[in-house]
Amino acid sequence: MCGIVAYLGERQAYPILMKGLKRLEYRGYDSAGVAILDGEMLLYKVKGKVAELVASIGKKKTSGTVGMAHTRWATHGEPNEINAHPHYSPTHNLAIIHNGIIENYVALKKELLKRGYIFQSETDTEVLIHLIEDIKLNERVDLVNAVQIALKQVIGAYAIVVISKDDPDILVAARKSSPLVIGIGKKEFFVASDAAPIIEHTSDVVYLNDEEIAIIQKNKPLKIKTISDIERTPYIEKLELNLSKIEKSGFEHFMLKEIFEQPHSIRDSMRGRLKINEGIVALGGILDYEQKLINARRILIVACGTSWHAGLVGEYLIEELARIPVEVEYASEFRYRKPVINEEDVVIAISQSGETADTLAAIELAKSKGATIIGICNVVGSSIARATHAGSYTHAGPEIGVASTKAFTAQVTILVMLALRLAYKRGTLPMSQFYQLLNELDGIPEKVEKTLLLNDKIKKLAEIFKDSTNALYLGRGYNFPVALEGALKLKEISYIHAEGYPAAEMKHGPIALIDENMPVVVLATNKTIYDKVVTNIQEVKARKGIIIAIVNEGDKTIGEMADYSIEVPETEEIFTPLISTIPLQLFSYHMAVLRGCNVDQPRNLAKSVTVE
Repeated sequence: MCGIVAYLGERQAYPILMKGLKRLEYRGYDSAGVAILDGEMLLYKVKGKVAELVASIGKKKTSGTVGMAHTRWATHGEPNEINAHPHYSPTHNLAIIHNGIIENYVALKKELLKRGYIFQSETDTEVLIHLIEDIKLNERVDLVNAVQIALKQVIGAYAIVVISKDDPDILVAARKSSPLVIGIGKKEFFVASDAAPIIEHTSDVVYLNDEEIAIIQKNKPLKIKTISDIERTPYIEKLELNLSKIEKSGFEHFMLKEIFEQPHSIRDSMRGRLKINEGIVALGGILDYEQKLINARRILIVACGTSWHAGLVGEYLIEELARIPVEVEYASEFRYRKPVINEEDVVIAISQSGETADTLAAIELAKSKGATIIGICNVVGSSIARATHAGSYTHAGPEIGVASTKAFTAQVTILVMLALRLAYKRGTLPMSQFYQLLNELDGIPEKVEKTLLLNDKIKKLAEIFKDSTNALYLGRGYNFPVALEGALKLKEISYIHAEGYPAAEMKHGPIALIDENMPVVVLATNKTIYDKVVTNIQEVKARKGIIIAIVNEGDKTIGEMADYSIEVPETEEIFTPLISTIPLQLFSYHMAVLRGCNVDQPRNLAKSVTVE
């Protein structure tokens, strides 16, 4: 996983590359590097972040109008300067940057070693550029043909850009199962992992499809071929993104900005779909496949991480409201356990980026069995959006912070509307209750906005618990997935060990951990099983556990039992995840800041998990 940015045009490449790389740093930040062509190949790289790369370059030569840059999240080889990208070919005439994994790199490397090639790094990427140059020299073909031939021998995923000292006016880019977008400006081109580095320069973009190669040349139109040499007509799309969406707008961190954007992102995800005046909810993106959902034998939800937690909420929603059996699967396990999938099944794939490698693999498996695939993702033109039969975009806007916040609530919002639509079409809800739920859903953004007013109180709570080493999150019903998500957020950005559990399961093991030093976060907004949650809290208190309770406004019973309580606006139980998750996001954020952690770029994590 990494950030890729490249430029070819009439301007100086270096400032464009560094600014673009900074915008992509959330995709990987173990190491960084840049290569620029200016008669010679200028190549600089460091272990560390983009700022360290800029500092190391200092006043060294950076002139040139063609170049590429990279931030790395290590897969093969530890983070260091040698393993950082770009990687040279043996003659130093070629250089490459790469996102993905070459699965058969060991076999390719063994063959190249037999031929006398020497490798400097531990990476699979260096093997690929050696292979490309070997083909170029021995088969006497041009750079484009060499890349085509090499990629036919590759098993795995890749987004690559290759430059050549011998062909200084050309960039060659290619992708398979890893995103790559090309921006088309006036006499200039941009290549990137996503649109963030491109938007300030042009709104005209082309998204490469799998096994396509882009030939980008000065003063020539963009040309696209497949690795089998079939020409494709570039399909130019307009970016629906503005620069302010990828800037902090006065917030200290992207994560905090994105937490506070949730009233708008939830509303944007409902816009045009929730029609209160007409008393309907409709998801136009799945209309052609709606009958498949209505008649589904069962629904399988596949996702990873935060999206998996959203999927668990979806299971509760669809089963309760629409009465369709639902199973939620980790996409990373789904394809390896030989799942039973039938043509009557519908698979819902959830991913913020739309590029999650495990989820894409799960989609391909389900499609091969004849299932109908519905996607829920945030990025227009992403791989999952193109691989599924139909789907809905969340319209959350760009999420730069590595820890998902607004993506989670936007995904839950789509799942809520889907469950309500299916319930309406299947007749599994009384109409009076259906209309009541529509009206309550319409008011959720305002209740989220009110919940965000608790920020200062939650910051003071974080000051009390910032030195904790463990935490337990408990929830029941719709709040159980929220407990999982709250624990994940704390782990991700503050590095405090935390676990989420169904509150009733505490007696089956986790209760052994509870003592006077253990903060226990209890989500207690459920009305139907309120008394059960009270009992669970008493069990914790009996063992001197410290209770932090998330309760409905005006709750005195649990409010008085808890050591600390956070009151949130009351809502229908099926909508509680959209409200109760907000305090947990803020709590994790402030804990991380107070502990001096890098909130937006937590260690060992990258935003888009585009490798297995």
